[in-house]
Amino acid sequence: MSTTLPRSSFDWLPIALVPLLALAAWPLIGSSSSWLTLTVAGLAMGMIVFIVASGLTLVFGLMDVLNFGHGVFIAFGAFIATSVLGGLADWTGADSLWLNLAALFPAMLAAMALAAAVGWAFERVLVRPVYGQHLKQILITMGGMIIGEELIKAIWGPALIPLSLPQALRGVLALGDASVEKFRLLATGLGAIVLAAMLYTLNRTKLGLLVRAGVQDREMVEALGYPVRTLFVGVFVAGSALAGLGGSLWALYQQGVVPQIGAQLNVLIFIVIIIGGLGSTLGCFVGALLVGLLANYTGFLWPKVALFSNIGLMVAVLLWRPRGLYPVSSR
Repeated sequence: MSTTLPRSSFDWLPIALVPLLALAAWPLIGSSSSWLTLTVAGLAMGMIVFIVASGLTLVFGLMDVLNFGHGVFIAFGAFIATSVLGGLADWTGADSLWLNLAALFPAMLAAMALAAAVGWAFERVLVRPVYGQHLKQILITMGGMIIGEELIKAIWGPALIPLSLPQALRGVLALGDASVEKFRLLATGLGAIVLAAMLYTLNRTKLGLLVRAGVQDREMVEALGYPVRTLFVGVFVAGSALAGLGGSLWALYQQGVVPQIGAQLNVLIFIVIIIGGLGSTLGCFVGALLVGLLANYTGFLWPKVALFSNIGLMVAVLLWRPRGLYPVSSR
């Protein structure tokens, strides 16, 4: 008789919802070219939302911190990226894709660096005193976001700042009769890279093992000589940096920034992580894709319904799976 333990099978059904939703929308839209355009646009939007939400998913999933001030990292990332791109206008206005990318990637790195620095201060001053106290976390982090918005208004002003896409990323690529925006393809690729990097780091590296072990049994990890608090601060800073990256992409996606950009995204972010299963990276990814696709399809078919499509999707998912698509076992 075999003594091999049975291996748990992976649940593919939530992932299958993405192509099923796309296929269900095809006959409703009617035109294959319009369907392809909307699908690529929805996937790109979903990838950007995933990058924005992934930092909060990381912090909540590993640290059990309800950070309602996550939007401030998004906003700082969006504004610093706008400033950097404004200073590199000669490069962003050139027809060369390489010059455009040479301006775009430093802007993203600056957004990540500033958001990480703000995140470090945020964790040290506001979050550290309220670990394990969810109600206090909600109240104090919301207060931190309000303060952050006021700082942004003091530095950059309260008005909308327009942001144009780099020259080579404007316009569309023709795929038969369909048209796909160039920037959306770039956003899709970056989202895939972020997902792969997060899953690899958390599941295949010693650092990810230590962080997950610290969540399960902090005393044991500390007894082995590893600084769990430092690891958790690193997780919070990494989540903030991802928010800054997402903020820079969202600013380019919207082609403008306002101080409230983070607060405006907060509701969407929480919808995505609730759909995915609180703290699940893969669930956040699937939830973001579903939100992006549904928003684009309903915006095309029934514009008035698009405003409520995300909430409707969340309700439908929770009726089916009350703990989300990929619930974290410890929740």
